Amino acid sequence: MRYRSEHKQATRRRIIETAGRRFKRHGIDGSGITALMKDAGLTNGAFYTHFASKDDLVATAIADQLQAQNANVVAHAAPGHAGVEQIVRWYLSTRHRDGADEGCPSAALLDEIGRCTEATKRAYTDGVLMVIDGIAARLAPDDPLSVRTKTLSAYAMMAGTLQLSRALADAHLSEELLEQGIDNALALLGVEGEHVGR
Repeated sequence: MRYRSEHKQATRRRIIETAGRRFKRHGIDGSGITALMKDAGLTNGAFYTHFASKDDLVATAIADQLQAQNANVVAHAAPGHAGVEQIVRWYLSTRHRDGADEGCPSAALLDEIGRCTEATKRAYTDGVLMVIDGIAARLAPDDPLSVRTKTLSAYAMMAGTLQLSRALADAHLSEELLEQGIDNALALLGVEGEHVGR
């Protein structure tokens, strides 16, 4: 029985991780259950053992992607303003620009999330606020809620900058945009640059 339970959990995790990458690469609308399950090395029939619908998977995968972003980037950043700068520089890096399927779901999927179900929007809101609150706690440790909206605004600017940098055919212009985006985000957040190297 224990093996079955562990196997079922591992299969569910594989579907969620595969969906997260596929959604960011091909979009939510461009990712049908058949293609997604094929990517995961599973049959379509296995899907409904784990999820009630594609909408259920979308909400779960988006929440998972934001939890991973928080755990892998935000939680590991230094305390204070130096940590904020680390996060901004990671977000607006060439590596993040070029690694869309392993990157932030906001920059890859925001337009589609806005058209999703309320459950997906709620999962996204909860996930993005977890990330934002981690940044805000570094900006204003004594009162992070006082800078939450400003932090969310900077995050939105960074997601838009990353989206645009990915769409530009001119590599040099894309790099300049990322650099300017770093300066703009740090200025908006009131963080002096150059705490950490790029």
